[in-house]
Amino acid sequence: MHEQLSTQALNRALLARQGLLERLALPAVEAVEAIGALQAQHWPAIPVALWTRVEGFRAAELHEALAARRLLLGRLLRGTQHVVSAGQHPWYAAVVAASEASAWRRTDGPAPPEMETLRAEVQAYAADCPRTADELTAFVEAGVERLRPALAEAELAHQRAYKWRPFLAACALVRVPADGRWDGARLPAESTGPPAPAHPSVDGALEAVARWHLRAFGPAAAEDVAGWIGWRTPPVREALRRLEPELVRFEDEAGRLLYDLPDGPRPDPGVTAPVRLLPWFDSVLLAYAPKHRARILPDAHRDRVYVRANLQWLPTFLVDGLVAGTWSVRSGRRDAALALQPFAPLPRPARAALVEEAERLIRFIRPEAAEHDVAVEAVV
Repeated sequence: MHEQLSTQALNRALLARQGLLERLALPAVEAVEAIGALQAQHWPAIPVALWTRVEGFRAAELHEALAARRLLLGRLLRGTQHVVSAGQHPWYAAVVAASEASAWRRTDGPAPPEMETLRAEVQAYAADCPRTADELTAFVEAGVERLRPALAEAELAHQRAYKWRPFLAACALVRVPADGRWDGARLPAESTGPPAPAHPSVDGALEAVARWHLRAFGPAAAEDVAGWIGWRTPPVREALRRLEPELVRFEDEAGRLLYDLPDGPRPDPGVTAPVRLLPWFDSVLLAYAPKHRARILPDAHRDRVYVRANLQWLPTFLVDGLVAGTWSVRSGRRDAALALQPFAPLPRPARAALVEEAERLIRFIRPEAAEHDVAVEAVV
């Protein structure tokens, strides 16, 4: 038997690691390494994720780190966009390359060896300078014509219909803006990430990424780590077993075995949690197996936060450490407004603190606006 941690205790442990109890006093790159790979499907979410977690965060610091390639944005875990540090990128990329997310074929059958050759050529081509989607598509088409891989007509038709995006997604490319400016929402050019460590092993990369998951989101179960990185649970469980001598173990209220780093913060469950606003697709909502997200997202609210029709995770706010509503932004030429949509009536102190926090956030999001406003909408 292992010590059982309550859902409340797991909540406070998560908040402490994510800078959601007390904001982190770290530079942007170190903060990203501490809080884990940042979901980045929606560009405006990235600075908000850091603003809500890092003391005194400035958007310019993010842009500078990306421009200097100390932070990288690319398709990683589960085939979705993430921001990670340049130091951690090769390890994440190795784990992704060994996952189902790296499978680019959309028809049955093995990948022709010529396509592996072409993938290496794409990486070398994008290493010279950033390439646009059209340039990459043309390069792949020329390579297919030259190498003549044994691709089925259905595979060719699918890849061409999507401008070879499934194939290019498996090429370890990172995103950069074509105009060199990181403060926009469109990042049409792509380049290669940093070189991988010498002779990286899948086992070594998996163990490193598992440790980073525990540092950012622990204590966690094998299925939590597996879901986050897009792997099957058994090999992740085996990796955690290999790491057992350097980990501690607990149980959650469902009886699941949880792993953690010995020095991972596990504060008193009764410590006060401040209100916080989380961006679109926030990582804390996705870092656990879908049936075990109650430490941050109450089961009753799951369908109000995730929009199945378009696969969107809405921006949310936390009250006492738990998702208690969503928020949205409306921007005009001169004004910007943030609307809070609570799921239940808010206690007066929490409402006041939430409005104050939202006022700071809307000024961060739209500093150029002449007028800023925050409204709390009626509970529906």
